[in-house]
Amino acid sequence: MTLVSAAAGSVVAMAKAQSSFRCTECGWTTAKWVGRCFECNAWGTVEEVGAAALGKHAVTAVSPAASSRAVPITEIKAADTPRRPSGIDELDRVLGGGIVPGAVVLCSGEPGVGKSTLLLELASRVASKRGRVLYVSAEESLHQVRIRAERTGALFDDLLLASETDLATVLGHINETEPSLVIVDSVQTVTNTANDGIAGGPSQVRDVAAALTRQAKGSGIPIIIVGHVTKDGNVAGPRVLEHLVDVVAHIDGDRQSALRFIRTTKNRFGPTDEVGCFEMTGDGIVEVPDPSALFLSRQTEPMQGTCVTVAMEGRRAIPVEIQALVAPSATPQPRRVVNGVDGNRVAMILAVLQRHAGITLAQSDVYVSTVGGLKLSEPATDLPIAIAIASSAKGFALPHEVAAIGEISLAGEVRKATLEARRASEAGRLGYRDIIHASTGTVVAAIAQAKRLAAQAAPVAEPQGIPEF
Repeated sequence: MTLVSAAAGSVVAMAKAQSSFRCTECGWTTAKWVGRCFECNAWGTVEEVGAAALGKHAVTAVSPAASSRAVPITEIKAADTPRRPSGIDELDRVLGGGIVPGAVVLCSGEPGVGKSTLLLELASRVASKRGRVLYVSAEESLHQVRIRAERTGALFDDLLLASETDLATVLGHINETEPSLVIVDSVQTVTNTANDGIAGGPSQVRDVAAALTRQAKGSGIPIIIVGHVTKDGNVAGPRVLEHLVDVVAHIDGDRQSALRFIRTTKNRFGPTDEVGCFEMTGDGIVEVPDPSALFLSRQTEPMQGTCVTVAMEGRRAIPVEIQALVAPSATPQPRRVVNGVDGNRVAMILAVLQRHAGITLAQSDVYVSTVGGLKLSEPATDLPIAIAIASSAKGFALPHEVAAIGEISLAGEVRKATLEARRASEAGRLGYRDIIHASTGTVVAAIAQAKRLAAQAAPVAEPQGIPEF
């Protein structure tokens, strides 16, 4: 009896050792099931694997068919992938020239940023030019989509709507209508009834995305799916979702600004450094082919505390005006308020100005902001920020034809910015005759050059005081 019990215990121990659990997000393994992965902190992603789980799904090697045999790469004919223009130039710029047949595009963004509005506008453009488009809304009813389409002018007979959350029914709609484009809003709300997971769970999202990808590749119909994001800004669901699709596009923008940017973090058919500009209006979302006027003030006379720089959004050079205000502080601890720029870089620039340029700001409040709500984080904006602060502190104003580009080191040197030639070329095209950049050598010389250009300009427009009553 003792020997039998010992043998039985060893068998149980071996069975437990053979079974393990693995995170479908990052691959972390553990000996027992847990609700949250200890590596990536994702919930509900730990599933059972190992010899016990894999034995039920063993695969036996088979001889490939003649049509799928491996061939030398030199025998494959090289041909450009056909692209279909969407009718929205800014979106085509981001996608690499248009929508590729059979491609799967994942479009993500925060709630209220304009994902559904942009895709409904895309559906109407394609329906008016290329035929039938299927828009599957798993979050809104047909009447709600109709109200938004009526507001944006997206009413076409070839734009078909379906309010469905079942994956099998969605695939049936695609086979029945045979559209030229399919939009699914959103992948987290469509469910596969054969899967016991909850809607939006990792297993459900993986199954839905895989099924839609197989449908797109097999039929040649491009499919655009909308993805929710977490509070960190990442696409909700398993990481494999981004691996399954061909293009991952993200829409971002400030809630306080009407400007929206769409950029790709993954694109199998084009570049990933292009940016499309859009503006939210009462009639929907419209493209902005030249956004330069959105980030410049419209003052007729030069003003103190302003400096124009050229920022790079992807491959696009955009002139942006940076404004600064230096005022005496009424508190023992002066305020440092920034909007649209990095606060840590502004603090570094203030230290450099005080140490190397002799501009003392320890008893002054400093406010730095960009015009139009654009967020700048690149080092090339260091020099224009420094000149704008010096302009406000010393009381000189740069003329409208002057721009600044450059990175400032802790030693007070002005370094060459990335793509400086392209920035300067864009600035010259827009009418900026004088560019202050790394050729000045130091921040002191750059500020001195700015003062000389200001002295040659027209009289400065002084700030208007409060009128007496």
